[in-house]
Amino acid sequence: MKVKDVMHKGVDWVNPNTPVTELAKLMRARDIGCIPIGADDKLIGMVTDRDIVCKGLASNDFDASRATARDVMTEGIHCCRDDDDLAKAMHHMEKLQVRRLPVINKSKRMVGIISLGDVSRSASADVLTETVRHVSAHH
Repeated sequence: MKVKDVMHKGVDWVNPNTPVTELAKLMRARDIGCIPIGADDKLIGMVTDRDIVCKGLASNDFDASRATARDVMTEGIHCCRDDDDLAKAMHHMEKLQVRRLPVINKSKRMVGIISLGDVSRSASADVLTETVRHVSAHH
């Protein structure tokens, strides 16, 4: 099975200057836990709900009314390809201990995101259990 068979398709990104409050509203409205951040037609980061809490709200000098995606995003994003085998993407998630990976095509354009939830609908119970165990291990 290929990544493109199980990923969320048509994922949009937001500008790094997007206010954190807007990110939180988008996450709530779309029932998602992460938003890709893009600039100059390139994926430059990702903001998760955990980033907003740990890098933002838990910081002593954090001002939610002024904070932007750039202030809380994780840079150096790892991706997988839409034509990768699902097992390869799962191994990548395990190794990086991430719950979601942006998906790019051959032209290096983001075409979706694959999450543990997506994997759970396609992988066997044994394989899924092992992946979740590795992703959820203490860092």
